[in-house]
Amino acid sequence: MNRNEIRAAVLKLLARIAPEANVASLAGDVPIRRQIDLDSMDSLNVLAGLTEVFAIKVDEADYGRLQTIDDMVDYVAERRAAAKGA
Repeated sequence: MNRNEIRAAVLKLLARIAPEANVASLAGDVPIRRQIDLDSMDSLNVLAGLTEVFAIKVDEADYGRLQTIDDMVDYVAERRAAAKGA
């Protein structure tokens, strides 16, 4: 899965959690919560969704670094690469 495919899957996940949002217009480098109305439960659902969609473990210690779409794409790419190397 390349970075564009990861990004598309992240956007699909966000659309599922926040169906009222126009996810195609979201900037990759701006915190998601500044662009769409996500409450804390929605944010946890995004993190759980990353685990479900990408079959990776999102460590609780990493929650704070997953603020933007770009952050999520980077994180997923890193985790998947590490899993392949293991």
